[in-house]
Amino acid sequence: MTEHLLYAAAINFEAARQVDLLPEGHRSRRLHGHSFLANVRVALPNNWADFQGGEVVKLRERLVAAVSPLDYAHLNGLLDQPTDENLSRWVRARLDLEGIDAVGIQSTQDEGVDLSSNDHAHIWRRYLLQSAHQLPNVPLGHKCGRMHGHGFEVILHADQDLGGREIGIDYDCLDKLWAPINAELNFACLNDIPGLENPTSEVISRWIWQRLKPELPELSWVTVYETASCGAHFDGTHHRIWKEMTLDSSVCLKHAPVGDPRRRIHGHTYTLRLHLHAPLDEVMGWTVDFGDVKEIFNPVFKQLDHHPLHEIVGDHDADTASLAKWIREQTQPNLSQLDRIDLYETKGCGVILSWGAAGPALPI
Repeated sequence: MTEHLLYAAAINFEAARQVDLLPEGHRSRRLHGHSFLANVRVALPNNWADFQGGEVVKLRERLVAAVSPLDYAHLNGLLDQPTDENLSRWVRARLDLEGIDAVGIQSTQDEGVDLSSNDHAHIWRRYLLQSAHQLPNVPLGHKCGRMHGHGFEVILHADQDLGGREIGIDYDCLDKLWAPINAELNFACLNDIPGLENPTSEVISRWIWQRLKPELPELSWVTVYETASCGAHFDGTHHRIWKEMTLDSSVCLKHAPVGDPRRRIHGHTYTLRLHLHAPLDEVMGWTVDFGDVKEIFNPVFKQLDHHPLHEIVGDHDADTASLAKWIREQTQPNLSQLDRIDLYETKGCGVILSWGAAGPALPI
């Protein structure tokens, strides 16, 4: 088994900017401000932190130090063109860490840029759909067989590699391409739309891909959130799904030095996300039923939620990386499609564990 372990950290900062290279009259040419979110994912060497379990906090501290000049600053004083992509490159240079997998800048709740390890920037933009659907092929009595609805979220990801241009695909470009699709899907019954007769999250993501890719060759993948806790990706070839939940659990880190508060019993509301990769069942329209994932994982969930984790995991330590590995050991025998686990102890700060052919999977 080829294992990939990435540590993740995120930090907010407040800043003002204007982007002069945009067309005359564009709103972002005016001085304005954002509540930005900077994030990083990195493969850390052994013994990088002062003790096993100290990696997440130390990485966040490094990110805070890198980003601090941006906080409450006029960004044009630091970068000539402070786009999200340029800010990502600026932060990555200041981090001075080997093994960086990705650095991201999120300028609003619904848009941002991720800069990958191969130096490609991916722009992403989130859209909302208020739509109804039912799944016609589910077993009798399955709740999704009834007509119901969701506030779907769709995220479009596009390669921002400039290829010699001054500016690549921007958010306005994505908005323009999305508009006709939004007009068709929003406030509609998805089953009535050709190609969406069985509108699972996987089928919806593939349908959007097929509509957009000819108009947007830079499209990298399409993400569809069916609810806040589950959804699907499609990259033109592969379908992936995830199921997310929270754990309200206590913990203490036995390797923390004497006097460190993390050695004391404390707690987190952990965010746990299970990722699965499987072929699409063309009859059911899904890779794995979200409900089945929840049911299969439920015995493990009950062991962890509202419990002292350091008493549950046996010979493992209760740091976030060790917990993710323990969850894999307990879950994968009964959920073979599982190939990635994200576990965050605070917002954006935790680990991403993946294995097998999956490698470090696509961000959400």
